[in-house]
Amino acid sequence: MRTINRWVVGVVVLAASLLALPQASGVRAAEAQTTLRMTWYSDGNEGEVVADLLRRFEDTNKDIHVVLDQVPYKAINENLPVQLASGQGPDIARVSDLGGLARYMLDLRPYLKDAAYWEANYGPFLQWMRVPGDTSSIPGFTTQLTVSGPFVNKTLFEQAGVAMPPPKATWEDWAKATKEVADKVQAPFPIAFDRSGHRFFGMAITQGAAVFDDKGNPAVIDDGFKRAAKLIYDWHNSGVMSKELWGSVAGATYRGANEEFKNAQVVMYESGSWQISQFDKTIGTDFDWVAVPTPCGPANCSGMPGGAALVGIKSTKHPEEVARVLDYLASEDVAAEFYARSLFVPGHLGLARKGLDYKDASPAANAALKVFSNSVSQLAPAANQLQGYPANRVILNAVISRLGQAVAGEIVLDEAYKRISSDIEQQLAERNKK
Repeated sequence: MRTINRWVVGVVVLAASLLALPQASGVRAAEAQTTLRMTWYSDGNEGEVVADLLRRFEDTNKDIHVVLDQVPYKAINENLPVQLASGQGPDIARVSDLGGLARYMLDLRPYLKDAAYWEANYGPFLQWMRVPGDTSSIPGFTTQLTVSGPFVNKTLFEQAGVAMPPPKATWEDWAKATKEVADKVQAPFPIAFDRSGHRFFGMAITQGAAVFDDKGNPAVIDDGFKRAAKLIYDWHNSGVMSKELWGSVAGATYRGANEEFKNAQVVMYESGSWQISQFDKTIGTDFDWVAVPTPCGPANCSGMPGGAALVGIKSTKHPEEVARVLDYLASEDVAAEFYARSLFVPGHLGLARKGLDYKDASPAANAALKVFSNSVSQLAPAANQLQGYPANRVILNAVISRLGQAVAGEIVLDEAYKRISSDIEQQLAERNKK
């Protein structure tokens, strides 16, 4: 009897051990898998696209799992910097304040398969992500190259019987034409600008704003800047622009007008190339929308360059795995698919030279992409210098905050100019202490 009991007990123990093996193996596999967190914002459909690409990455890289945290753009501007400063940020993030967040970015170079590929294809944009004095780090890659510029509701022009201004027309030409259209068709917004320092400078540089002195230091308030500020101020007072948009928020808070444009309430919307995917999807055939070249000023017809980048974060505990993910997403074939499906101007020199097949884009989106791609060659040196300036967010925030106060009637323009200069000087001094 004892022998039988021992045999039974042995069988039970063996069976229990065998049953436990798969579970133990599963635990070990889970422990071996690295989980990375990626913070991501979207202008259009690019969140869906990158999620699809990451699923395919994980299919062939079973040891890495990427959690995609999709957040509003406001969270990228306001919450992410606080997280990074406290060391609580993600492993990877999509950001647009490249210079401002550069000190938190991981140098991927030691972990990349082919750093020369990155330099050859993303080289000009890497400097935007580096701290002053750094000439070699590779923090990430440009998920898009953007250019500011206007979208126009062509249908409203046709309904009003007003001819659209031709290429090389001035901002004043467009203000006159859009006001005439809006009056005839009862559209509430002849011209809408994103409430953004970046968008304001897209016009200010055409008016001759130099932004910097000959030593590269900020010298924002000049005659060109004042001409642009006076246009914005006067347009808000004459009804060309509506205080309903800029007046709905305060400080440096961003306020777009994409919803108003999609609802056919805006005749001309100064925004940028990142809106193409969204408008292609949400407007469809409701009305004819077109991108037009940036209107001209006495100095030039330049817009403002920009872009977003997907970067590694320095505080990550898994730099090698971060580099593997970014190596995959930045590779030529994957990047080409991402840009084409998202309807973005590529921030990849090789793909820009070859051209992309935006096969999923409508004729309107394809035409808009061509307009914005052509406008890259029109960018003025001051525009590129401002985009590459590491503390450009200090300038942009000070300008839109104080100009917004002037538009709201809280201060006069001359006072706004003084406060802009003071704000920039003070904030740069504080940054230099750190």
